Amino acid sequence: MSHAEDHDSSRRDFLYYATAGAGAVTAGAMVWPLVDQMNPSADVQALSSIRVDVASVVEGQQLTVKFLGKPVFIRKRTPEDIELARDWDVDQLRDPDSRNPNKPGPATDANRTLDDAGTWLVMIGVCTHLGCVPIGNQSGDFGGWFCPCHGSHYDSAGRIHKGPAPENLHIPVASFVDETTIQLG
Repeated sequence: MSHAEDHDSSRRDFLYYATAGAGAVTAGAMVWPLVDQMNPSADVQALSSIRVDVASVVEGQQLTVKFLGKPVFIRKRTPEDIELARDWDVDQLRDPDSRNPNKPGPATDANRTLDDAGTWLVMIGVCTHLGCVPIGNQSGDFGGWFCPCHGSHYDSAGRIHKGPAPENLHIPVASFVDETTIQLG
């Protein structure tokens, strides 16, 4: 092969690669707006995470906030609430799952609370039977929440004990941002 033929071959290869590269960039520029429009809008992203100031919540008090269209119960439990919840044998529970994305596993009191001391309990306040909102403040037969619509009784850790509800009250993704602020989502 002569030097001229080798030069023509290199030039042709370069033109092929340059054309393919330009085509790929053009295709990407055409497809990107279609892919990008599938992302959630800014207002939806803003609602997917909220911060709740719990500095004013006293022991034994429950705060209810709305998160993703559902009530969320944030309760600062008393030592009596904690002791009552820890006295239950997990093997005797109707729903042995913690229902906690933060601490998956058995429905022990420690796996359902936000902090290691067991003081803070954060739960989605929707009965797992038909979606009613249970009444709190140590209602029902087990010192926790009671759903008056169909008679489901939850303990002080939000675990189902009596009534038609099949599961424990669910726990949202939550964490402490600082000593007095809880982030949901």
